[in-house]
Amino acid sequence: MAFTFSYISPATIVEQVRNTAPYLNVARIDDGRRLIECREYLDILARGEALAEATLDGDPAIEDYFALCLAAHHATVATFVPTDVDTKIRGLLWRDIRSPASLERMFRFARHAMTWSIEGISTRATALAGVGPVSGHNGEQLSVLAAALGSFLHVNAASLAEEAAAAIDAELQREATEFQHALHTRGCELDALRLASSLTHNAGDLDQGISFWPSSSAHREAKQRFGRLAHENTKPYDGAYHTAARVYKAVMSCEGHRHYPLRTVRALRHSRDLLLPLGPFFDDWGATIARHPSLTHDDRAETLAALLAGCRKIEGQRGYYRAIHGMSEALGGSMEALAKALP
Repeated sequence: MAFTFSYISPATIVEQVRNTAPYLNVARIDDGRRLIECREYLDILARGEALAEATLDGDPAIEDYFALCLAAHHATVATFVPTDVDTKIRGLLWRDIRSPASLERMFRFARHAMTWSIEGISTRATALAGVGPVSGHNGEQLSVLAAALGSFLHVNAASLAEEAAAAIDAELQREATEFQHALHTRGCELDALRLASSLTHNAGDLDQGISFWPSSSAHREAKQRFGRLAHENTKPYDGAYHTAARVYKAVMSCEGHRHYPLRTVRALRHSRDLLLPLGPFFDDWGATIARHPSLTHDDRAETLAALLAGCRKIEGQRGYYRAIHGMSEALGGSMEALAKALP
């Protein structure tokens, strides 16, 4: 029996990755290899289209589809148009699984996926304290670990639940260490702001994963430990997530939108050089837009129009103004030629 799910098709997922991140050059490989047995996200994406024709059914098919969704999200979550698979990797696919062995395989795969590099697919990481880069990718990973923990608690797999909880705890502590380092290091003030944004969003992603849990006593206990860290749960991790959320709300929340105005500018997807960093620090990005060889004059005008639209629509944000300033500086202080080409 071939792959049959009501979810978005594997071929569509791969095509979405190609559209939003063409620089990854995702090929097609039909060698019959199980996706969950692949070690690198690009290897999974290359084999994703073949999943539709694979003779898999039940849990094995869900395992491979999960691997594909995780690879696609890893590849695109920091792009202008991420693949829309969040609910699947955070809960829905875990609910579809019937075999405890399959749940464990998905958990082991998710743990390995946390080692995938974000080089060339994200410009939103901060790495100062020697604990590895912290970025929005880690929030997605936390939400998947939450799905694993919730599933193990549901099937009374105590040792696996303990392992999943330890993995969540270690990741939360790692991110808190990075934030506290930046917060207390002279010269790292802007990094602290970036990390405040990352930690607040990552705690929110973790809450999203927890939202799929049932309401048993074991789940409630785990939720009290890991849930709502950016809200009233202020004690864990020396209050790092609560502090980050306060900083984020006071300074950075206006920059925490999804950059919908820029999603329509397809030229911005041409090169990984054009990936957007964490706002509001878009000055250098604006200069890159002004100079990048992959962009035409019309592409720059379209980008300027999108930035201006964002300035009007998104109250309080500063990043788009800074991007426009960066463009202007790189163009010698004159935007007249681009202004004439505005659509």
